[in-house]
Amino acid sequence: MDITPLSGINNKNWGAASQFTSMGIHKPLYVTCITFQSFNSDKPLILISADLGWWKNMEDEWYVRNYVLENLNLDPSQLMICLTHTHAGPNLNREDKDKPGGHLIEPYLDQIRSACVELIEGCFLEQKTGVLTWEYGKCNLAKNRDLFDRENNRYLVGFNPEMKADDTLLVGRITDEKGNIFASIVNYACHPTTLGWENSKISPDYLGSFREIMEPSTGCPCLFIQGASGDLAPAEQYTGSLSIADKHGRQLAYSCLAVLESMLPPEEELVLDKIVESGAPLAVWKNGKMTTNTNSASEIIEVEVELKPLPTIEELLEETKNCDDPVLNERLVRKLGVRKSVGNGTTTKIPVWVWRLSDCILLGQPNEAYSVFQQTIRERFDSLPIIIGNVVNGHIGYLPPEKLYGENIYSVWQTPYEKGAHEIIVSSILNKLKTIT
Repeated sequence: MDITPLSGINNKNWGAASQFTSMGIHKPLYVTCITFQSFNSDKPLILISADLGWWKNMEDEWYVRNYVLENLNLDPSQLMICLTHTHAGPNLNREDKDKPGGHLIEPYLDQIRSACVELIEGCFLEQKTGVLTWEYGKCNLAKNRDLFDRENNRYLVGFNPEMKADDTLLVGRITDEKGNIFASIVNYACHPTTLGWENSKISPDYLGSFREIMEPSTGCPCLFIQGASGDLAPAEQYTGSLSIADKHGRQLAYSCLAVLESMLPPEEELVLDKIVESGAPLAVWKNGKMTTNTNSASEIIEVEVELKPLPTIEELLEETKNCDDPVLNERLVRKLGVRKSVGNGTTTKIPVWVWRLSDCILLGQPNEAYSVFQQTIRERFDSLPIIIGNVVNGHIGYLPPEKLYGENIYSVWQTPYEKGAHEIIVSSILNKLKTIT
């Protein structure tokens, strides 16, 4: 469903940007939905992906998600709203209503939440029996973006050619009883930061051309889940060139199509059939029936972590009010939104959504985790497809590994969490997965 905002909405997502409002549309923004039920008696699990950036505070996120929960009488564990994390989308902060284009923000949030309800209701009315299967692949769009600046003893947020990036691509396919695909799901970790402060148009970034290739090629909708991309982004980024964003989208789409082409028919696997003695002993494999798990389950686990020493909400309000530097003010506004989200205490609880969908696990959490987050979990449970979602049901901060604390790096400046939070959350997830796999 199209959720493109009106041109002129506030879209100042970069401290370096000189303009406050959008000046046209590059490609439309969409919200996509898939619902899952193993049996008619099960509560549906609802997966939503929206071409939006991030929530500057949890109040605006709850304004949207709670509306959906209440209107459809859902338990919070049943719903994941995943943001693709475009940095060229509209500002979602209602507190910016007095800024240029800010008067359009609250009506836009109303549009989003109504669209989500309408879309979910449509899914309920058009239920189909299908088989969900997954296959891992590779895409080299994502590069490491923690570049050490030796001269100034700090890290820059930009392409680091010396560090290998996680290029894991996970593609899901839903097929009907005849083997025809009617939906796909893509999980990939790469910051949509192709378009930077020189771009003035609303855009889904690389997801726009990705969708334009992917959906016509498969003849069905595609739902995208942004993976653990805290340290991953394209090498070419921060540009005003729409063509580069389009190029990146095509690169990802063709990688996904290659994975789909490699997949066996649903509920089949290769089994060793026989050995033929020729010039060499030849192993002959054939397609055989695969036993699948039809169970589904959902829950939310809450992981308590310590917070860094932070200014209080009141102190940040005062500091923001007295700051005239636009870049510093942007940082303060973001820090204020984070502080409001975690409260004035010394600890906070981070929710993690854990879904079991047949033979796969879907994890969603509201932070910008580093790629080691998904690598660690996938390595421990390498027999199952593990879908990892960043910026799911909220947005609080970065989740860098403990080894980066003490470094002069943006992700550690920005995060409200004390060192070790990443490791505590990963450990809690691994312990939970042991009980459901």
